[in-house]
Amino acid sequence: MEDDTIKLLRECNAGIKMGVSSLDEVMEHVTDSRLKELLQSSKQEHSRLGNETHSLLTEYNDAGKEPGTMAKLMSWMKTNVKLGDEDSDRVVADLITDGCNMGVKSLYRYLHQYRAAAPRVKTLTENIIKEEEQLAHNMREYL
Repeated sequence: MEDDTIKLLRECNAGIKMGVSSLDEVMEHVTDSRLKELLQSSKQEHSRLGNETHSLLTEYNDAGKEPGTMAKLMSWMKTNVKLGDEDSDRVVADLITDGCNMGVKSLYRYLHQYRAAAPRVKTLTENIIKEEEQLAHNMREYL
């Protein structure tokens, strides 16, 4: 159980770090004030959830894990190529929606893979999924 718990927490923590990094990357390209507010609010919630995962990892004497180098590089390239072609709120919303959908897909996969994880960690993972789904939903009006 502890092994699954730690593995699930690591994946959650790495995913949140990736999400915060992506939000930071697109923020300077946003022109709509409401969209900027939505993204800043989501970044704060991601940071809160990241702090919660980090705290739980500390309880389990684990340092967590960083997002994969290749995943970070691919995300950076996709963001910069798309925003290089067209610097618009629609492109930002599209990028964020794609990231949220990938995050939700990955988190569900990890929930099923690490079935023996502690219930509170599964609940935390479900809360992260809800945040990702809400952010993707909020992006729809900008697509």
